[in-house]
Amino acid sequence: MQKINLKDKFSQFTDFWSPKVIGDLGDYQVKVAKFHNQFVWHHHDQEDEFFLVIEGRVAIHVKEKDSEQIYTLNAGEGIVVPRGVEHMPVAEETAHVLLLEPATTLNTGNVVNEKTVKNLKRL
Repeated sequence: MQKINLKDKFSQFTDFWSPKVIGDLGDYQVKVAKFHNQFVWHHHDQEDEFFLVIEGRVAIHVKEKDSEQIYTLNAGEGIVVPRGVEHMPVAEETAHVLLLEPATTLNTGNVVNEKTVKNLKRL
């Protein structure tokens, strides 16, 4: 066991949309990532995701039936995106985000593109 200092973990990288593993909880991983600008629309067939904004603001765009819903998260706020829900995170300014999700979760879900990270770095 060792304590985790989030400020220290976020200071160790500068890239955006590339989650880093900072801990394991059984079959789940605790990850940190920096968000900036727009990600990609995607969903996860098997995994739920928990987003917790540590610093900044993130808008989680969600497609619900025939409409789009936007959930704006400020520092200290989080949201669970259930499996199968099409979503796209957007951060107008740099945001620091903690993620809790199964270890099998691919950051871009059902989409594979230049933002896909298959082998996550551990901090």
